[in-house]
Amino acid sequence: MKRLSDERAKILFEKLSKYIGTNVKQLIDRPDGTYCFREHRDRVYYVSERILKLSECFGPEKLVCVGTCFGKFSKTNKLKFHITALYYLAPYAQYKVWVKPSFEQQYLYGNHIAKSGLGRITENAGQYQGVVVYSMNDLPLGFGVLARSTTECKTADPMTTVCFHQSDIGEYIRSEDTLF
Repeated sequence: MKRLSDERAKILFEKLSKYIGTNVKQLIDRPDGTYCFREHRDRVYYVSERILKLSECFGPEKLVCVGTCFGKFSKTNKLKFHITALYYLAPYAQYKVWVKPSFEQQYLYGNHIAKSGLGRITENAGQYQGVVVYSMNDLPLGFGVLARSTTECKTADPMTTVCFHQSDIGEYIRSEDTLF
């Protein structure tokens, strides 16, 4: 496991700040220890520094992964968050979208969120802002990007797409072979 290059670290922290804003510091300096990001085979892992030191005993060819996979860099150097990062990012999310119970299953099958499926949305969220999607019972379901700002959502047509789907917890079943 190697350190992220400066370029990839910048891409990672820009993407993190899109979803959790200034709470990135709280993600790294936690009460239970210091955490860091490491790269292994184009995947970004979130790992405790204590566990990272223990993993240095193994060679890179014998190591599958250490920590939680946060995402993967594509060949064009773009980062796509995996659903495994959801439970670490959800508590720190600045902007949230709640989905109606009747629309949860459609979202979990990979569909975008229409205004008719929107339960609530945080105020002052801009267009193309990263959001965490919740059920009405405050269970995190996935990631998305707002297609419309909060003010545009209020006057939008019921069939208008409000939030683009990016990742959801249904991926554990649909993509279990390629997830890790």
